[in-house]
Amino acid sequence: MQHRANSSGTAWFRSCAYLLVCVLLLSACKGGAGGAGKEGDAEETEAVTVEVAPVQERLMAASYTGTAPLEASVEAQVVAKTSGVALKVLVSEGDTVRAGQTLVRLDSDRARLQVAQTASQVGKLRNQFERAQKLAAEQLIAAADYDQIRYDLANAQAANRMANLELSYADVKAPINGVVASVPPKAGNFIQINTPIVRIVDISTLEATLNVPERELATMSAGLPVSLAVDALPGKTFTGVVERISPVVDSGSGTFRVIARFDSEGALQAGMFGRISINYGQRADAMVVPRNALLEGEGDPAVFVLEGDKVRRAAIQTGYSDGSWVEVLDGLSANDRVVVAGKTTLRDGSAVTVIDTAAPPPAPAVPAASATEQ
Repeated sequence: MQHRANSSGTAWFRSCAYLLVCVLLLSACKGGAGGAGKEGDAEETEAVTVEVAPVQERLMAASYTGTAPLEASVEAQVVAKTSGVALKVLVSEGDTVRAGQTLVRLDSDRARLQVAQTASQVGKLRNQFERAQKLAAEQLIAAADYDQIRYDLANAQAANRMANLELSYADVKAPINGVVASVPPKAGNFIQINTPIVRIVDISTLEATLNVPERELATMSAGLPVSLAVDALPGKTFTGVVERISPVVDSGSGTFRVIARFDSEGALQAGMFGRISINYGQRADAMVVPRNALLEGEGDPAVFVLEGDKVRRAAIQTGYSDGSWVEVLDGLSANDRVVVAGKTTLRDGSAVTVIDTAAPPPAPAVPAASATEQ
């Protein structure tokens, strides 16, 4: 009985061991199959999905853009040269005036009396001088007396001229042609000497001053063409030229002033805020790539170039640029294709899968900005 029990226990133990080995082998097989699947998935996900675009040739125009208010190129603040009550104000805001036209007429009674008084003195001394001349011809008057009369006459004549000048100041006249921008006084107001009365602006030509970064100094020169657009006149573009350039760079801001001049063409007004573009160069057959092909965060310009099913990081030298295109001076050839989407995870030599090789439609060849005012 004991022998049978031992035999049964041994058989049971062997059966359990056999089952345990089978379970372990089955688990190992399943684990191996799962590992192989993961490795296959990893191999499949090594290729990064990207979009590419070909290198193109197009007209590239370089310009500097900025914003600035328009100002009258010629402006005059007319002041009273004498004191008096404003009898008549002959102009209103918006009136067109000519140089020499009377704007405001001041009370001139006191000045007229001064003119009459000095004129009377001049007449008296002129008669004395004429008699002195006759006496001097006959040597009947002392030379000192003759000179005194002559000097007195000259002084009286100068006083008369001064009185007439003061009288002329009673009529406040326009010094330039232009448009009346403001007329502070009203009839009956007392005007003090040197008080601003009328502001006149010549809006036939307008100016805009741009503060341009010093890095653009070599590209700017007088006579360059300038285009202008203002929000108040949508759809219209005005042309002008660079009138002058400041020879001094401001050490605080690192900028220099560029003054552009525009003909108003009867539409532009002083004070309008304009978007200005100074065109300083262009190339007819420039090699370009889309701006979004450039690698972000790189010290030097670079792109990923498609080579077979992999990409190569290529450093490039850029030239002119606009809002969507960048000129490539060196680093690419005409047949290259560059990655424009999916660049984030790429490295030099990464495998890629191209899903879109269609070239974007060429942009219209119009001048565009290469820099923006800071």
